[in-house]
Amino acid sequence: MAQEFSGKVAIVTGGASGIGEAIARRLSAGGAKVVVADFNGDGASKVAGSLKDALAFELDVANAQAVQRLVARAADAFGGLHLAVNNAGIGGPGHATADYPIEDWRHVIDVNLHGVFYGMKYAIPAILASGGGAIVNMSSILGSVGWPGSIAYVAAKHALVGMTRTAALEYADKGLRINAVGPAFIDTPLLSGLDRATYDGLKALHPAGRLGTAEEVAALACFLLSDEASFITGSYHLVDGGYTAR
Repeated sequence: MAQEFSGKVAIVTGGASGIGEAIARRLSAGGAKVVVADFNGDGASKVAGSLKDALAFELDVANAQAVQRLVARAADAFGGLHLAVNNAGIGGPGHATADYPIEDWRHVIDVNLHGVFYGMKYAIPAILASGGGAIVNMSSILGSVGWPGSIAYVAAKHALVGMTRTAALEYADKGLRINAVGPAFIDTPLLSGLDRATYDGLKALHPAGRLGTAEEVAALACFLLSDEASFITGSYHLVDGGYTAR
């Protein structure tokens, strides 16, 4: 059952597909007014157009000024901001650490780490001005374990957890809760290009014997955004089918 979000205004980055889209839809179903932000502007418009009280915003989260404009747009359009989901991210190429191209390192860190920092930096004042609320930052199981060939992604997701905990401590007594979610491999369009052997290999890594769904991640994220999670802040919650329990 969807949580109650009537009267709330939310931003979801990376909202054009996959986990971000599932979160946006769940928030909207609960009554929230949602700004769907994504690098894929057409995709964001398609999702927003299918929701009630929603708008789209084409966004590169690595651009601090663009993130600032996103927050201002949400507040101007809907009269405030209460909830933010910093979900946008990229995987990056696969290379061993010594062979990892510097430009790719910078790009992955810019999107996956700096983009989340910008999201918090500009959303926090707006949320506080609206009387408080909640933020969810999308990490990964790779926020707690390693993965060969993904030094930039793993570094960003580990750092994201530390940023989440630090910001949560700073605003815990001000009516703002901040948590992180760590999905394992989720069956989204990002995996659509995998061959069957690779797909089955990923499934086998999870004791549950399958990949997760975007809706399962969205259910946890929206719980953390809801008033039902009023005593939860500074936490990192896994959705991993047992992956990290081995």
